[in-house]
Amino acid sequence: MKAKQKRAVDWFKTLQNQLLSEFISIEKQFSSFIPQVDHKHWERPGGGGGHSIVIYGKVFEKAGINVSEVYGDMEQNHELSHAVNPSELSNTFIGKDKKFWASGISVVAHMCSPFVPAVHMNTRFICISDKNWFGGGIDLTPTYENKKDQELFHSNLREMCDQYDKSYYQKFKQQCDEYFFLHHRKEPRGIGGIFYDNINSGNWEADFQYTQAVGKFLLDIYPIIVKRNLHTPWTAEEREYQLVKRGRYVEFNLIYDRGTRFGLLTNGNSDAIMMSMPPIVKWK
Repeated sequence: MKAKQKRAVDWFKTLQNQLLSEFISIEKQFSSFIPQVDHKHWERPGGGGGHSIVIYGKVFEKAGINVSEVYGDMEQNHELSHAVNPSELSNTFIGKDKKFWASGISVVAHMCSPFVPAVHMNTRFICISDKNWFGGGIDLTPTYENKKDQELFHSNLREMCDQYDKSYYQKFKQQCDEYFFLHHRKEPRGIGGIFYDNINSGNWEADFQYTQAVGKFLLDIYPIIVKRNLHTPWTAEEREYQLVKRGRYVEFNLIYDRGTRFGLLTNGNSDAIMMSMPPIVKWK
């Protein structure tokens, strides 16, 4: 398992570097402004740490790319277990060896233009006791919905999923729609995507390749959406609406997001955990 863990971590770090390079390339192509790029290496009390990169530019108002590898003993309460994995699988290791190891990459981009959607992508590999699985997902949150973007995103996402399992897209799309829903607002967070957990088909290599494909999908498809919407003019009123919509994003992350809960409950780095928050938000 150690060799598999290393392969997963190496991939997450490779993807982090590829995304950083792509985002900076877009900034240089479409803006004369030199973006600010902040790197932070952090250590977790109890074991592990990570590397957070945050970009502040004129295209990417704020983009965060975080890779972490954490390990240690499970807390003695069930809350942490459910933050890691909310299904009945959690109960299989309660009362057993509570050693855990988890690594993943989390990417969030909030854009300057109200007509370029925010994107979120996360993939992870988790081991607890003798159990291990992959999880993750990718989704778009536009301020103003664009049917052309939606079709490109979902059609290519379906095609990618179908290469691994014909049931994945519909199943994971439904899970995404259910997960990224603000129950107190009775509204979805965005236009969806895929969200999955507990991926352990018995073929680790295939599961790992699927996890890699999700990351490559972000690298291939999101820049297309960014570039074709960048030159759409926008007004102060449209910018104002974007900031209000971002408030919904913040509400979801603080109230419902399991990744945020997991990070806080495992004494993760607070800056890395809150990296997904937009830089400017309004409530009305």
